[in-house]
Amino acid sequence: MKRLLVVAIALAIGPRVVAQTPDSGLQAFAQMSAVLLHPRCLNCHTNGDYPTQGDDRHRHLFRVARGEDNRGAPGMRCSTCHHTANNTANSVPGARGWELAPLTMGWEGRTPAEVCARLKDPRGNGGRDLESLAAHFATDARVAWAWSPGGTRSPVSIPKETFLAAVKTWVARGAPCPNLAVQRRLRSSFSPVS
Repeated sequence: MKRLLVVAIALAIGPRVVAQTPDSGLQAFAQMSAVLLHPRCLNCHTNGDYPTQGDDRHRHLFRVARGEDNRGAPGMRCSTCHHTANNTANSVPGARGWELAPLTMGWEGRTPAEVCARLKDPRGNGGRDLESLAAHFATDARVAWAWSPGGTRSPVSIPKETFLAAVKTWVARGAPCPNLAVQRRLRSSFSPVS
């Protein structure tokens, strides 16, 4: 009898039940990872001692280095060229707080499952819980820059509103991380928005 009641409620509620399945959190993270692993993000989320540039992710011009505080080496600080907004005269990108992500948040060469684990680890993500991580994605000027990179740089292909909705769903579903089997299944069923 209980089972019939649950089925009847599920049929009455319809799509909202689907939105509450564990897979919806994984599907949301698949959308998120299409953004997080885009060159706009990877260029500063490197695993090395320097940023990269462009869609081909070549080494930053002028042999720019990470520096001890992720803001460049003495005499060649990120803020020397990168200001609080894109420079339309010379196409140098900019946003408030321009710097490399800490090495603990290096995503280059990582799988979506590894990126997910790093995002959720407060020891390396700036001490953020899931709610403050979602707020970071929604309000940080450097994150927003990925959708408005200026010059001839291509923005991330998923609209910001879609990304933020995916973040919200992922957090609401407990921030599940994919495993390799799930990654393969999601790759075959998910294609990023063009």
